[in-house]
Amino acid sequence: MTINFQNPNDHFTYARREADSSWIQFVKQICDIKGKRVLDIGCGGGIYAKALADMGALHVTCLDFSEKMLSAAKVNLQSYQNIEFRLGNALQTGLPSEQYDIVLIRAVIHHLNDIETCFQEIFRILKRGGSCMIQDRTPDDCLVEGSTEHIRGYFFTKYPQLVEKEISRRHSGENVRDALKHTGFETFSEHTLWETRRNYKTRQELFDDVINRTGRSILHELNDNQLQDLVDYLKEKLPGHQPIVEKDRWTIWKADKK
Repeated sequence: MTINFQNPNDHFTYARREADSSWIQFVKQICDIKGKRVLDIGCGGGIYAKALADMGALHVTCLDFSEKMLSAAKVNLQSYQNIEFRLGNALQTGLPSEQYDIVLIRAVIHHLNDIETCFQEIFRILKRGGSCMIQDRTPDDCLVEGSTEHIRGYFFTKYPQLVEKEISRRHSGENVRDALKHTGFETFSEHTLWETRRNYKTRQELFDDVINRTGRSILHELNDNQLQDLVDYLKEKLPGHQPIVEKDRWTIWKADKK
């Protein structure tokens, strides 16, 4: 989920979310969190740091370049004694070398042109035998057809001009794999995860989310009239009054430092 950092309400809306159970179960399958020192790069409101702590991490460091997001995370995680907060970015964390067992970087690399430098930094701060989990959307993930679950797909059907904007900032799986190899990661795996974005009790809740552009940076490319036309289009595509479970497709790369 991409945050509109210009909207102060978005900071706390995002911080109050919970990590989806599908994400938690998936991470448990590919990585043992218990007793580990974990770094969450681009922690945002701290919802994934919270999940990692609840999964048994010994210590979690939340790192973000935005002081406002760190402030929201501190409020969200104030009851957790084993979580600390650091201001920094993915290319220069300012953290000591070989300190972490696990590094998570979720929904960050699409903001970076130079992912190889980012991966070099992750490699540096990982302990020997440590692992990183890189989660983001590839162009293929973004352009899955619209459905009652993949709502985002309808945005691009209605407004094809958004496609180029969306995929231009996304790294392909091949680019990520090549950057990992060049950085020094000798073993890595690639996985697909359909993660629940939000459960809507009614269609109107979804439509309000779209109109308000809540956590949807791509919708800032549309004016208010276009947004209303998009909602009218969604009304045609989505059935009746039944609840909607919105999901997004993600790619997760797990890489190990030997």
